Amino acid sequence: MPLLSELDAELSGHFDLAYMDPPFNAGGERGAREKKGERVSGRLAYKDAWGGLDAFLSMLEPRLVAVRDALSAVGSLWLHLDHRAVHDAKVLSDRIFGRTSFQGEVIWVPGNGGKRRAGPSVTHQTILIYARGREMIWNGDDPALRERHAQTSLRMHFKNVDADGRNYRDRKIAGKTYRYYADLGRRIGSVWSDCPSMRANTPLNSEATGYPTQKPESLLERIVRAASLENSLVLDPMHGSGTTLTAAERLSRRWLGIDQSPLAHRVAKARLSKLCSKNDS
Repeated sequence: MPLLSELDAELSGHFDLAYMDPPFNAGGERGAREKKGERVSGRLAYKDAWGGLDAFLSMLEPRLVAVRDALSAVGSLWLHLDHRAVHDAKVLSDRIFGRTSFQGEVIWVPGNGGKRRAGPSVTHQTILIYARGREMIWNGDDPALRERHAQTSLRMHFKNVDADGRNYRDRKIAGKTYRYYADLGRRIGSVWSDCPSMRANTPLNSEATGYPTQKPESLLERIVRAASLENSLVLDPMHGSGTTLTAAERLSRRWLGIDQSPLAHRVAKARLSKLCSKNDS
């Protein structure tokens, strides 16, 4: 990945967010759907055969180092994998970033049905989060990171009304009183099941590009809103169909995307051009 390791000095060390969605070490090749064709018989997008887990991790390691060095002091990496390699990738990332830099993980539930015939089906993917420095940008009060309180909770606990007509509840914890407003909702947890992959992978939806393993815009918009600021620099070193770049553009972030696939570049460029044309009209 020479482009990432040779970033201009003005950019290196200034990215507030990096989202990295590498191949999952699943084996085989991935084709792209073109027009109404099938992905499996479509044009080659990328290969996902590395000759074993050790070879896959050897590919990943220098890229993680380069991403770490590209992050700002308050930047964070969001590394998206599944059960095949995520545990080993965490051990590797702990070594590269430092174990104390691990900030947690998001369990993303795409909404796909189970496929295994023996044993429990794996119906989730994992996003590991690492900070470059002591702190990372975290916009925990952003509406994208909140959800409505349950109706039972609203009825039982939010009975008080302030001068502006807002329902609230007060809680006393360790001698301090904290006020919570009903209309702000509650912070979401680490399991995200409300960003279905169907939005990105069904040909009937305008969001779909036909590129394999495309992630839904709602997922990346939440990540961008959570871990960056307006005008922040956002990096995707394996941009694929360009979902991260699209989310960053829509949310007024500056961005840089890198991918070794010419097809990925064409798909992402067309997608971004369409978005910019819509914004200009």
